[in-house]
Amino acid sequence: MRVRPLHVLSAALLAVSLLLSGCSSLEGTGDKGYVTAGGQITELNPGDRKDPIDLSGKDLDGKQVSVEDHRGKVVVIPIWGYWCTECHEEAPLLTEVANESDQSQVAFLGINNRDATADTAKAFVRQYDVPYPSIFDPSARALLAFDGSLTPYSTPSTVILDRQGRVAAIVLGVIPSKTTLTSLIKKVSKEKGTDADG
Repeated sequence: MRVRPLHVLSAALLAVSLLLSGCSSLEGTGDKGYVTAGGQITELNPGDRKDPIDLSGKDLDGKQVSVEDHRGKVVVIPIWGYWCTECHEEAPLLTEVANESDQSQVAFLGINNRDATADTAKAFVRQYDVPYPSIFDPSARALLAFDGSLTPYSTPSTVILDRQGRVAAIVLGVIPSKTTLTSLIKKVSKEKGTDADG
């Protein structure tokens, strides 16, 4: 009987587990290939941010929604799917922060990524009592709005937009803690002199 080297078996098991996990254990990074991204945080200084993103679509009930509806507020964009185990893990945290946020200053607008039907996504919303709308995006095309910062496989991820609609912070993978998210939101909320009129 032929015995396979341990490193060959380990590599095969790792490949299978990554394929089965489906969430952010494999994160596309464009021409860089894939990276592990569990709670990887990127913050952009106001002067380094690109133009406001253009993101709109129909929510799970077929109603048109857009980030432009929330200009002047900090916008938190959770990217999730019912199929994603890690999305279930962080859903209670996101729901709690959304419910505790000052709605006059902070808005949440999710992107439901790669679920086949809106009914499947609605089951997730009911399960976790999600208080914010989400763009229904079975094709993952909505993530193209993030100009190379995210790929169709960046699930779960959370993007924070400044009051002008520019990407201020991205968390690739599961948010490490409630404190992490609330701190990022507060930091962006307190920004002054970010050319809000320009």
